[in-house]
Amino acid sequence: MHIRRATGADVEPIVAMLADDQLGRQRESAADPAPYRRAFEAIDGDPNQFLAVAEDAGEVIGTLQLTFIPGLSRKGATRALVEAVRVRSDRRGDGLGAVLMKWAVEEARRRGCALVQLTSDASRTGAHRFYLRLGFEQSHFGFKLTL
Repeated sequence: MHIRRATGADVEPIVAMLADDQLGRQRESAADPAPYRRAFEAIDGDPNQFLAVAEDAGEVIGTLQLTFIPGLSRKGATRALVEAVRVRSDRRGDGLGAVLMKWAVEEARRRGCALVQLTSDASRTGAHRFYLRLGFEQSHFGFKLTL
């Protein structure tokens, strides 16, 4: 298994993973690939974005997106934001999620980030335990406004 930058050919299996859980089934649909393709082009063209895939035997089995956010706070620190961590359903429980997250932390460190942050839906209690086991601290409350 290895982790690499996603290509356009990876969009379909990534979307399949995004749609394959209780929340994703409500908000994702592979029926119209155009919005996902547009989003991929925007991500791929932005140097502060890294859409990663884990690949095994030529198949995409996991994904996450890293966003690098330069800021003035913390003495001008850059932070890495981890989003959309997914592992293909038939590979869950194999430790792949931990491998992906450790890779993300190392990539953030390699790029000089001062911290790695993420949010997780309040209903994903298993994911919360997972992130705590990896050393993340539950330090903030999150808010969002759907537009």
